[in-house]
Amino acid sequence: MKEGLERTLVLVRHGQSEWNEANLFTGWCDVSLTPLGIQEAQRAGRALKTHGFCFNLAFTSALRRAKDTCKLILEELGQDDIPVVEDGALNERHYGDLCGLNKAEAAERWGEDQVHIWRRSFTETPPGGESLKTTAERVIPFVEKRILPEVVSGKSVLVAAHGNSLRSLVMDLEGLSPEQIEELTLATAVPRIYRLNEDGSIAERYDLKDEE
Repeated sequence: MKEGLERTLVLVRHGQSEWNEANLFTGWCDVSLTPLGIQEAQRAGRALKTHGFCFNLAFTSALRRAKDTCKLILEELGQDDIPVVEDGALNERHYGDLCGLNKAEAAERWGEDQVHIWRRSFTETPPGGESLKTTAERVIPFVEKRILPEVVSGKSVLVAAHGNSLRSLVMDLEGLSPEQIEELTLATAVPRIYRLNEDGSIAERYDLKDEE
């Protein structure tokens, strides 16, 4: 491994999906990246390559938009031969009855204030779906059992997943409160870099902005 990359964790939200573009609630619906989303993932890979990142392994969800983002990044890095672990624990939050609805349509049906609460609240659950709290309850055990031990052992790890599953991960890693995590939004395909100490605490954290 390149010197200085030990105990590195890189989080990347997938590039723009077809339903992101259409402003639809996606959740577990398995939609593809748009051409822009493909370009975003490729740019993320090139930015990581420019800064000398080299990964030992990668994790991604079971949904194609995250898997394809992971694949495109690793191809840009010339590292598509490393182990990649796919697991549904990293899937996006399930939006239940909201899935497939335009956000404006959902607001007409349930009211704009209620939809906003479902989207941003930590504990409120949309009909038939998951809250951010219940999403965190499946994400965090997987992260603590499978991902963080790899990083703390000295490896450099890429995680390509979703806005809400990654927010859950960030909440645990940074020790954020429910109120703080409600305010956090992760941009598509912008790598969020963590360097950890031997005890798992954060030594450094920054976002790798697109420089093209």
